[in-house]
Amino acid sequence: MQRLVEPAEIQNRVRTLGQQLSQTYHDQPLTVLGVLTGSMLFMADLVREITVPHRMGVVHASSYRGKSTVGGELRVGMDLLPDIRGRDVLVIDDIFDTGRTLERLVQALDAYHPRSIKTAVLLLKEGRSMVSFNPDYFCFRIPDVFVIGYGLDYNDDYRHLPFIGSLEPHEI
Repeated sequence: MQRLVEPAEIQNRVRTLGQQLSQTYHDQPLTVLGVLTGSMLFMADLVREITVPHRMGVVHASSYRGKSTVGGELRVGMDLLPDIRGRDVLVIDDIFDTGRTLERLVQALDAYHPRSIKTAVLLLKEGRSMVSFNPDYFCFRIPDVFVIGYGLDYNDDYRHLPFIGSLEPHEI
């Protein structure tokens, strides 16, 4: 395993992003939505850095199953979605890889009539996007490697690591 981003780097960048979002959403009706399960650690740290009042919620979107490293059919679950009508929505996700998950999720959320929808991701993977947009906010650009830690997993392991690492091909 190779370490790509250390815990102190993560915390510094999350703090800076939280300050930026606090300025952007000053006096606006903000709802922060985390995409389960990968965004949980990032979202928990980020919402503590956002100093303006905001609601929180989660949605489920997944295209990776078990030990797969290649996305399959996307499943989106809105069962836990709070009322977002007329509110500014910030969707928090762990990684922007092909972008298909975030694109589909934004389209699905639009049907609930929010005032606006913006996206923030922890990691922006270079060279993999298959959609015509990029996240509005991101913390780190990474190369096209399989990453784990700080919420990201391989076969539901490694989410607990305080750093972001990449697995070697023989480890997958």
